[in-house]
Amino acid sequence: MASIKRRRGKYHVVYYYLNEDGEKKQKWESFDTEAEAKHRKAEIEYKQGSRTFIAPSKTTVAAFLEDFVSLYGTKKWSPSTYEANTGLIRNYINPKLGSTLMQDVTSIAADRFISALQRTKCPTYKNRYSKTEYMTPANIERINKLLRCAFGQAVRWDIIAKNPFENTTLPKIKRKPREIWDAATIRKALDECKDGRLYVAINLSFACSLRIGEIVGLTWDNIHISDADIAGDNAYLCVEKELVRVREDSLAVLGEEEIIKKFPRTMYLEDASTVIVLKTPKTESSVRKVWMPKTVAYILREWKASQDKQKEFLGSEYLDYNLVVALPNGRPCEETVISNAFRRLKRDAQLPDVVFHSLRHSSTTYKLKLNHGDIKATQGDTGHSQADMVTKVYAHILDEDRKVNAQKFESAFYANPDLRSVRPPEEPKEPAPATLDLEALVEQLRKSPELANTLAALLVSAPSEK
Repeated sequence: MASIKRRRGKYHVVYYYLNEDGEKKQKWESFDTEAEAKHRKAEIEYKQGSRTFIAPSKTTVAAFLEDFVSLYGTKKWSPSTYEANTGLIRNYINPKLGSTLMQDVTSIAADRFISALQRTKCPTYKNRYSKTEYMTPANIERINKLLRCAFGQAVRWDIIAKNPFENTTLPKIKRKPREIWDAATIRKALDECKDGRLYVAINLSFACSLRIGEIVGLTWDNIHISDADIAGDNAYLCVEKELVRVREDSLAVLGEEEIIKKFPRTMYLEDASTVIVLKTPKTESSVRKVWMPKTVAYILREWKASQDKQKEFLGSEYLDYNLVVALPNGRPCEETVISNAFRRLKRDAQLPDVVFHSLRHSSTTYKLKLNHGDIKATQGDTGHSQADMVTKVYAHILDEDRKVNAQKFESAFYANPDLRSVRPPEEPKEPAPATLDLEALVEQLRKSPELANTLAALLVSAPSEK
């Protein structure tokens, strides 16, 4: 139960509660008016009676987020997501909200925080400069998404009553459709490409819809291109891992359950804080089987033969990790190597400026066109976790194919000869007013004197107007 006491012109709601250690504590809450105090008293008594009352807590946002990362993030996040989210907490959230009590973060406080982020300059790290001076709407949306998840867990853990970041007012994001290459441009790129690794990577991205991390993490044991496979149109690959560079301290926190292999550092990078690893894909749907065209299968067989020659030439100096796309000495080929080679190809061949990941979008677009919008089949190749990812990103392609429905409807239904003559009913038209052709009348009168005499008699007998 709660009571109201008046002191020094204020109305105080007084009640007891049990703290986190089970100790009975007294709490005073001050209000300017008696009506506010009565409302708060009734609210406290109702929540205490229904056992939904949340006791006051001195937990700060920084302290809570530390627990959140430890109890939730380490179980749910991949190494790259862990590094990104802890960076957002360290650089943007804690400096502005870290010392605030969790129960003091209201909906209006959340909106003020989001508004303040729009005036926050992007930090600089080790001579790495941001493309924009201030926080972009997209990054603000990422921070809000992280806080919405975190404060959602706070509600679940009975630290706060409701999530203040559930319906925040975010700045508008001007989303531009990703520029992609069409099939003709990709053919030109392949014709101009002189880099073997990049040539293989482009084919795997376009024909098999692979992400760049999946391409550089592909191993030969996941490639099935035997004579029997190719002859039976059954050549395929299995996506089971991806290659990434992660921080050692992140691995120490997250553990190495998802790590398939850690590659040794080169001599000149022995003191580096990061390491290249092969890890399981980020989602279960990313683990998939993808059938490939015969031509791609033959390209991979030729690439394997050239790789075997390189291995034989280098002998013991070749580090054989069984990677499909590797450096000349067999070491892992990171994403940046492919991206840099792709940039040079665009420059030398004067191709439209797109990022390498756009080839995966080109692949999805092309497949949707070929299979007339078969979303599930396309999703199986791309490894999207949900089909609506395909429908949202590639809706314009589906709309184009829907136009074909009208053409098919015309040929299948309206091609019936009995319906060809059917036309919409026309509205009755008023007859056009009669016009007098004077030249024709004069000619007729000249040829017929009787008609001229009759007309003259009619004119003489006609009554004149007054």
